[in-house]
Amino acid sequence: MGFKKQVRFLHKWLGLISGLIVFIISITGCIFCFHDEIKDITRKEWRLVKPQNKPFVLPSVLEENAKQIVPNNKSSMVSYYGKNRSAIVYTYSDSENLYLYFNPYTGKYLKTEDPETEFFIIVEKIHLYLLLPDYIGKHIIGGATIIFILLLISGIIQWWPKRKSDIKRSFSVKFSAKWRRVNYDWHNTSGFYISIIAFIIAITGLTFTYEWVGDGIYKTFNFGGDKETETKAPIVDTTKFKTNTLFAIDRAFIETVKLQPKAEMIFVTFPQQKGDIINTGAYPHTLRYDHQSNYYFHPSDGKLVQSDPYHEKSLGLQVVEMNYGIHTGQILNLSGKIIAFIVSLIAAALPITGFVIWYGRRKKSKKTEHKKTAS
Repeated sequence: MGFKKQVRFLHKWLGLISGLIVFIISITGCIFCFHDEIKDITRKEWRLVKPQNKPFVLPSVLEENAKQIVPNNKSSMVSYYGKNRSAIVYTYSDSENLYLYFNPYTGKYLKTEDPETEFFIIVEKIHLYLLLPDYIGKHIIGGATIIFILLLISGIIQWWPKRKSDIKRSFSVKFSAKWRRVNYDWHNTSGFYISIIAFIIAITGLTFTYEWVGDGIYKTFNFGGDKETETKAPIVDTTKFKTNTLFAIDRAFIETVKLQPKAEMIFVTFPQQKGDIINTGAYPHTLRYDHQSNYYFHPSDGKLVQSDPYHEKSLGLQVVEMNYGIHTGQILNLSGKIIAFIVSLIAAALPITGFVIWYGRRKKSKKTEHKKTAS
């Protein structure tokens, strides 16, 4: 068996094994791609607010307001998403997790959202682990993603023109031909055209499943190093203070605003037990989770313990923290999302067109065998 025949055999069976999962991953990626834009249109009453020329209310105010609505829940984080957007208090209890929306200028309650029933969060969970327990589902998704990468590589090897005269034909679809030939050409050419971007999306997607992928990206751009050491949060001595305070959380927020006055998006975490550090993050752009600066504050008095602004982070960590933006196309704003959407849509079609090719050849092979037997 020649090399290309071996590659074709591998490509066929890997495609048949992973096709359904690849389709689900790709189509849910398409649906999730514009979730922020869709929600801004359909839920603008509680996602968007009128900008005001005054500072945001403090996290303690929003936390107290959240307690009045869900008294049995604890708050884990407050996020301020921008001047024209509501702030969200993330709460939890033994039985539920809830997102509470507030006007960031007045503290007025706007809406409660249950992530268990929210459409786009369900789509995201399907995308990440097929709604299975995450420790099972994520490995199925991860395995299918690795196979998809192998399919891209083996597909290009098969597509590669044998002769110079075949080059033009390899880059186009003969739409005037019969539908099976159109399907065959579309499978090959579309797979080639999206291969580079699809490869990047797949690799960045693997970081959500396998930590070693993120570590590998970190070490590649840093020529070594240890990501865990650079991202390790400081530890406070619990013997030197009595309890956590809301004053500390407010002070941490105020200090973060001072350190990053141009930041459009800021989050503040609430210590859940004595010894937990207060972590804040500041982002230069609304709903963009890259170029982040992180700060750590003492849970008792809110004094700055450690500062990790974006410009002081290593190149490897900067790239790793851009992972979500690269994976979703968000890093290039709307144009990037459009590219990610189109590539994901074509990727979702590849298992279908590939199955049609396999089924057609199988059917043709059976007809040939039947004729030989009959004769």
